[in-house]
Amino acid sequence: MQVVYHDVIIVGSGLAGLRAAVEVAGKHDVAVLSKLHPLRSHSGAAQGGISAALGNAEKDSPEWHAYDTIKGSDYLADQYAVEVMCNDAPRAIIELEHLGVPFSRFEDGRIAQRPFGGHTSNFGKAPVRRTCYAADRTGHVCLHTLYEQSLRKGVSFYDEYQVLDLCKAEGAVNGIVAIEIKTGQLMLFHARAVMFATGGYGKAWKTTSNAFANTGDGLGIALNNGMPLEDMEFVQFHPTGLYRLGILITEAARGEGGILRNGQGERFMERYAPSIKDLAPRDIVSRSIYEEIRQGRGAGPMKDHVLLDLTGLSKEKIVEKLPEIESFAKIYLGVDPAEKPIPVQPTCHYAMGGIPTDANGRVSGDAEGREVPGFWAAGEVACVSVHGANRLGSNSLLDLIVFGRRAGKDINRYLDRICLTPIPLDTGAAARMSEKIAVLKGRDGGEAITPIRAELQNVMMENVSVFRHEQGLSEAVEKITALQKRAEAIRVFDQSEKFNTELLEAIELQHMVNYSKAVAVSALERRETRGAHSRDDYQSRDDASWLKHSICFLEEGGAITHMQKTVDLSLASSRAEFVPKERKY
Repeated sequence: MQVVYHDVIIVGSGLAGLRAAVEVAGKHDVAVLSKLHPLRSHSGAAQGGISAALGNAEKDSPEWHAYDTIKGSDYLADQYAVEVMCNDAPRAIIELEHLGVPFSRFEDGRIAQRPFGGHTSNFGKAPVRRTCYAADRTGHVCLHTLYEQSLRKGVSFYDEYQVLDLCKAEGAVNGIVAIEIKTGQLMLFHARAVMFATGGYGKAWKTTSNAFANTGDGLGIALNNGMPLEDMEFVQFHPTGLYRLGILITEAARGEGGILRNGQGERFMERYAPSIKDLAPRDIVSRSIYEEIRQGRGAGPMKDHVLLDLTGLSKEKIVEKLPEIESFAKIYLGVDPAEKPIPVQPTCHYAMGGIPTDANGRVSGDAEGREVPGFWAAGEVACVSVHGANRLGSNSLLDLIVFGRRAGKDINRYLDRICLTPIPLDTGAAARMSEKIAVLKGRDGGEAITPIRAELQNVMMENVSVFRHEQGLSEAVEKITALQKRAEAIRVFDQSEKFNTELLEAIELQHMVNYSKAVAVSALERRETRGAHSRDDYQSRDDASWLKHSICFLEEGGAITHMQKTVDLSLASSRAEFVPKERKY
């Protein structure tokens, strides 16, 4: 089996992975591995912008940004990590500008900023324009810029290689096993440091804004290697996905003046968030939409969606500020948003939970936070816990850039300290994966992948969605347990080596059922409503019992062990504004 050596292997070529690669390149030999071409990474789908208290539009401060982030998280975010992110945000934006990101501009030449849900001035007194943007293609231009910088700095790229497992020796991670999609050959990548930036896992739900590649491979691999996942019950549903399709309509559409209306034409957000209305945090807006539908005030013949009304904006403003939204509405629904409202419904969008890390991206290997030497994670696969129970819009790209950079810096420090000779590679992981593939392709019986995956997506959509309750979650855990067993016995019918996507989907499915069970178990255990986790049977937030992080492990046989971890409230110890209190908008 071929063995390739680099000082650093980064798995995932979105913004977190590329920002780390740019930081490491030139100091150490770094390679980025991705199952896609880097420019197809899901970071490129981010539309509305990236938050930073630049103060270009009006007075702003990182402290106000931190307050909004913590309040929006329903006080579950770790406050030191939030402080780090918000304080670093202005510097990060200026750095991106200098690297070449073509931000939209005000007439005086400064980077333009727009309002976004939950972002306010003076500790919640009024909405503030904090989100920097490039029309509605912000993630796209950031991704292209960092890819260009990576090429300029000599980063090695392995496109269309799928990670299968970690290699560990002497208690440290020192490599990965991957499959080259083009040839079907297994390869070992030996390194002194490994970083996961593998993205989210929205494809476990039927209706999602996520790309087909977002199957949560990094989380499944972490679980299989005895590592914990944190806060998996908190999965954000974006309020405005295209009706029945889930394709994202950015929050910037509401930031520019779009209004949500029910089937009766009412601006219903005035009922639920009277002060900031349509720019309330996403968990509140999503629940409000479903409440309108449950009350019979939905739109359309089925009364199963609401309307995003942009007709108050001029056609010129839509073309200038929201060109991608205009094209999506026309192409997929045949609606010109300058003339008719866009039918929308909540869509599974973003995972607040993931592999637990510290503020430098170091992965925690147990509930006590002890680090796994040689292993980092950043981006949506990670849970540094700056988003807590609910992420504010435009904080996601900031998370990727800030903590991708910090992980890269920490990897540099780590490599400068340790021996130049890497720990000898343990080939046991490669042997296990080779045997697993042989079993999948050699099995005579067994089910096909598609029906199991479809059933999983339906279970998650029906029982682990915006509203949850004990009976539905218990059913979800029971059904997913059965799906785990069925997925373990699946059969791959395609016997070819080259571009065997059925084999890759089989491996992805086995990851999906495991972390989906972690989501369902964590949601069942958390008997309260907080942020994106809304329980019909426990409708109040319970800080006395549940101001804690969820930690879960995968046991042999597929069971999930659940425990808790303390939330960092370091800012609350000195500032009353950061003390948990009722969240009002």
